[in-house]
Amino acid sequence: MHPRLPLLALGITLGLAAGAHASEPAAVEQPKLTAQTLDSGGTMPAEQARLNFDHAELHFTVDPAKRHLDGEAMLRFTAREATDVLLLDLDKNLPISRIAVDGKTLDKSAWSNPDGRLRIRLPRPLAKGGSVSTTIAYGGQPHVAKKAPWDGGFVWSHTDDGQPWVASAVEGEGCDLFWPCIDQPTGEPALVDTYVTVPKALAAPGNGVLVGIEDNGATRTWHWRVKHPDTYAISINVGPFKELKGNYASRYGNTIPMELWYLPAHEAGAKALFGEFPRMLDFFEQEIGPYPFGDEKMGVVETPHLGMEHQTLNAYGNGYPKSEYGFDWLLQHEFAHEWFGNQMTNSNWDDMWLHEGFGTYMQPLYGQYLVGDMAYFAMLHTERLSLSNQSPIVSGQPKTEEQVYDGKTGPGLDIYYKGSLVLHTLRGLIGDDAFFDSIRRLVYGRPDPKPGNFVPRYASTREYVDIVNQVTGKDLKWFFDVYLYDAALPKLETTRHGDMLKFQWVTGHGEPFPMPLDVQVGHTVHTLPMTGGTGELTVPAGSLLIVDPHSKVLRDMPHVDAFRAWKKAQAEAQKKAGKKD
Repeated sequence: MHPRLPLLALGITLGLAAGAHASEPAAVEQPKLTAQTLDSGGTMPAEQARLNFDHAELHFTVDPAKRHLDGEAMLRFTAREATDVLLLDLDKNLPISRIAVDGKTLDKSAWSNPDGRLRIRLPRPLAKGGSVSTTIAYGGQPHVAKKAPWDGGFVWSHTDDGQPWVASAVEGEGCDLFWPCIDQPTGEPALVDTYVTVPKALAAPGNGVLVGIEDNGATRTWHWRVKHPDTYAISINVGPFKELKGNYASRYGNTIPMELWYLPAHEAGAKALFGEFPRMLDFFEQEIGPYPFGDEKMGVVETPHLGMEHQTLNAYGNGYPKSEYGFDWLLQHEFAHEWFGNQMTNSNWDDMWLHEGFGTYMQPLYGQYLVGDMAYFAMLHTERLSLSNQSPIVSGQPKTEEQVYDGKTGPGLDIYYKGSLVLHTLRGLIGDDAFFDSIRRLVYGRPDPKPGNFVPRYASTREYVDIVNQVTGKDLKWFFDVYLYDAALPKLETTRHGDMLKFQWVTGHGEPFPMPLDVQVGHTVHTLPMTGGTGELTVPAGSLLIVDPHSKVLRDMPHVDAFRAWKKAQAEAQKKAGKKD
């Protein structure tokens, strides 16, 4: 889930988890983030593209009382190409006290960080294939989230009994809000060790596997290790947590540890939520493939913000509600990102629908898995009412996070809901076998994933189009051109000549669109191949006529636009009336 996920469109009322206190505003006004730090992604600088990120050893000391973070990052890189500089990203409002390269402290003239892009001049050029390490010591008050997870940063909160409760949520703005990184989707380190030092009474659950806990007297240091994490998926969580633990026997023969870290006051809700873990694992492993991080854990931690897909430790703050569909949609969505986001990461933010569209489609698909078609179509209908169709889902050009998620200039929320509905339509077009085969190949890079025969990978929209073509043996470029690279939905026009009804697809830029169309006449369903984008059928006057009776095809529907316009007018009228009162 990204901070801008439109929860109200899902019929969810926003709020903090029961018993939580909102994060208080900072005691002093925060320094502003630079445009460089606010942005995440875009075109990767050549200096960063020259590096392979081998290992990050991140030491954090969290002082909840002072809202202060001290950090020391020990980073190791291998040069893909010769270079004489390390170019990293770190919020300039976290002052750097020391930088060393290969163990030797650099003079301050050898590095600079004026706008959040940290440039370190190497003492000597690094040849292709050579390795280099740098140690960066820094600290300060990390950026406080204004409204996590929508506007990211740190959340400094407390429990009902006054104990510290801290979380990070930085997907939108990027990892550079609290550690020096390569703030790009393809900037994942191969291995990350985090050491989080907190007051002794608190716990610090983290990503990956718990290596150990060191007792320092008044504090404890929690050491976690995670492989191939998304940069924004590395998280800090601190609180007086209790833990639920268990094991899941996978259909693939391995055993997956399960962990839920929760506040003691919420034990009943936590136990109920923990009870959902096995069936969610069963669904994903059955429909998609092996849980990608089975040798680490399926983990969840309760947070004072709504949620975020932090690899192997998903943030959860939905308040443990009951659902008309029989499952917690937030947990299911965040868990989906272990496949769509963490195992398979988009190569650029422009391809973010590969995370969010696929992740969103998993909720109606899971509803269908649990209780049948009614839940499936009910959720899809809610998604359909949320589309804007103002910008294409994919532009084909490198984008920053903001350019993609800002609905005024980019696709915004359509990467969630339109992406989900495109997948529903694709599934109906190519059939379940080909559809799920294409997803497995996208996620794992192979059709036969098993624990141990795959690693996290990057993917693009173009690659997925090629995969679908390979699996189906057909050229379906026309499908993706219209649904992903056009803003407007295809329109279906009908004309009558006597008893003959002609159907014609009309696309935003006149592209071909031979989408087959089901038409019910009386009690018989006819499938028109729509070769060339047109088809004809005998429909005697007065006959029962239902176009696309099983709602297979995403298309322009005037009644939906009329309803949305009416709802908007109603909301504006109520707002004006409220101001007058």
